[in-house]
Amino acid sequence: MAGQNKEDDRPTPNENLAERVGHVPAPDEPTVEATADAVSDLVSAVAEALARGDAKQVSELTAPLNTADLARVIELLEPTDRTGLATSLGAAFPAEVLSELDETTRDQISEALPNAQIAKAVTDLDTDDAAYVMESLEADDKKDVLAQVPDTERAALERALEYPEGSAGRLMQANFVAVPPYWTIGQVIDHMRETDDLPETFSDIFVVDATFHVLGSVDLSRLLRTKRQIDVQDIMDTERHLLLATEDQEAVARQFERYDLKSAPVVDENRRLVGVVTVDDVVEVVAQEADEDIKRLAGLGDERLTDSVRQIAPPRFSWLLVNLFTAVLASAVIKNFESTIEHMVALAVLMPIVASMGGNAGTQTMTVAVRALATESLMPANVVRVVLRETAVGLINGLLFACIMGAVAVLWFGGSKLGIVMGAAMIINMLAAALAGIFIPLALDRMGFDPAVASTVFVTTVTDVVGFFAFLGLASLLLM
Repeated sequence: MAGQNKEDDRPTPNENLAERVGHVPAPDEPTVEATADAVSDLVSAVAEALARGDAKQVSELTAPLNTADLARVIELLEPTDRTGLATSLGAAFPAEVLSELDETTRDQISEALPNAQIAKAVTDLDTDDAAYVMESLEADDKKDVLAQVPDTERAALERALEYPEGSAGRLMQANFVAVPPYWTIGQVIDHMRETDDLPETFSDIFVVDATFHVLGSVDLSRLLRTKRQIDVQDIMDTERHLLLATEDQEAVARQFERYDLKSAPVVDENRRLVGVVTVDDVVEVVAQEADEDIKRLAGLGDERLTDSVRQIAPPRFSWLLVNLFTAVLASAVIKNFESTIEHMVALAVLMPIVASMGGNAGTQTMTVAVRALATESLMPANVVRVVLRETAVGLINGLLFACIMGAVAVLWFGGSKLGIVMGAAMIINMLAAALAGIFIPLALDRMGFDPAVASTVFVTTVTDVVGFFAFLGLASLLLM
């Protein structure tokens, strides 16, 4: 209208702030990941609004966000602000965001939401996401939520919850498209158009017999390019990669990587089709497993940035306590050569170098071995070759660093014998580091322990003890 103030139509600063982080884009609009500064600004604005008790501003700030971006903001808030956000938004809080949160934050938010709101979210989510939301609820709350879920969704959800956490059964979606082999392409297309309870998105159609055993699959693109009168069995792919519902999710991810799968059928103990795992779920598993392995190599548990001090401190203390005992063992070796060190102060200066280089070399080899075991790349068929390779690398590096540090010792303190001791100790410890880095993870894996958790402590102990013993022992023989 002529004469109307155009500034009235401008977005408010709060809307601009939310738009910088993310929103649900229009069909022709690209999605751009928000910068860290934009997210931090929005988190600060939400926290300030919550502190003032301004529920309207909290709603304005979070309304444009999609579930993934809202989950990101929630995880960055202080614990009290997380529950405050859920309470402030009330019925407007999109409970489906629970499936995007880490476990600690999910549990905090779940306690602040009424069961009816959780039940609505569970009904709308895929089975795997719904099971993730439900798995940590108290028994009474879980029973109450399930009672409010429609019969069909409830049956699929209860079946998914029966499978152990981290299994294909928890990872799968219970909704899939399955047809008999004698149907024509036209019948399949009509079935997909007329049936209401099909999954929202899918890429494969599974061909099953009367007992729901998988006979093959048909890629959706191939089906759409085939004439209507052709039978499904004439174009189906009979190469099947079946996943047992009880199979570990890490093994599932390896199959997807090895065979370039987009989706795979999940079967029960009787080999009947019960669900499907899709590649988007596997991407999350790969990231989760890699994150766990990295943390375990550092002696950490399955901790998250959202965990409290009370949750983090005990498991860290237990591994540090183990490290303390190993450090005492290394110190005991040093004490046995106390008189040798007193006669030659240079030994105390050079001794940490030998142990440190061995520790670093051992960590390199150990990391390769642990990751190879996790991905099943290191097996009896190639273990000898890998051991010989790592031994050769350790020996070569030992010789090179022996020359370097031997020369440094001579130039620094004088005396060729000290250089020889330093060089020989470096060779011995680098070789020991290579052997420990490969054999310790192999031994732990063979005994049924997780090599990612325990390898670091033992490898470090070996390199410290061998390094100190070799260096001080040779010094006692050659220099005293």
